[in-house]
Amino acid sequence: MSPADLVLTPMGLRFLGRRLPCSIGRGGLSGDKREGDGATPRGVHRVVGMYYRPDRLPAPVDWAVPIGPRDLWSDDVDDPAYNHLVRAPWPFSHERMRRADPLYDIVLVTDWNWPDAVPGRGSAIFLHQRRRPGYPTEGCVALRRDHLRWVAERLTPGTRLIVR
Repeated sequence: MSPADLVLTPMGLRFLGRRLPCSIGRGGLSGDKREGDGATPRGVHRVVGMYYRPDRLPAPVDWAVPIGPRDLWSDDVDDPAYNHLVRAPWPFSHERMRRADPLYDIVLVTDWNWPDAVPGRGSAIFLHQRRRPGYPTEGCVALRRDHLRWVAERLTPGTRLIVR
């Protein structure tokens, strides 16, 4: 491990010498992640992308991709594009990337079950903004808005998220 790794600890997410409070999945940590279990998967996951809401904030880094009004994330195990970004209209089950709330104003995408998604193994594990302290996610790692921005401005593609 290096200081440039994002390391999930019982005390929060450690990154570049700082420990940041965070939320994890309502299902706790899992070594056997499944779609809909609400768990945060154990392992080493790489950050493979970053999205942001250009109508709400400037790009955190030059490689961040703006979230458009038609951007969706497929979470349907029967969809050939399962666990990938798709565009509306989309006939399969999906999650809107451009949400009314601020949770996805910045989204760091990990390589969990991506790019060659195995149906049922669980879709997207993101790092995103938390709702409030102690409120769990559906499996993602969530940070306070200012902490997420701080992390997003300092990591690079391929930064590791280590969940033990």
